Amino acid sequence: MKVYIKIHKRNGIETVAVCDEILLDKVFKEGNLRIEVSRQFFGGELIKMEDAIKILKSSSYFNIVGKAIVNKAINNKILPKEGVREISGIPMALKMIF
Repeated sequence: MKVYIKIHKRNGIETVAVCDEILLDKVFKEGNLRIEVSRQFFGGELIKMEDAIKILKSSSYFNIVGKAIVNKAINNKILPKEGVREISGIPMALKMIF
């Protein structure tokens, strides 16, 4: 399985955006909630899941979307399953360290 990854840098802070390959360019809505898995934010490099996990393990800030990447992050103890939100059945999670 592969995922898209893009690293954004702003004011000296790196935010890693990762999504399952099949979710790029899709929009999910549920009530007032909406997530757009845009090519601009998520559509960087297509890489192996294991490589993305290595990067996420050392990241202070990330935004991940999709069943495959979220489950892999939980299994690798990068985030607790309680930190996951679903929109139309699509899991997503954020990590921010202040």
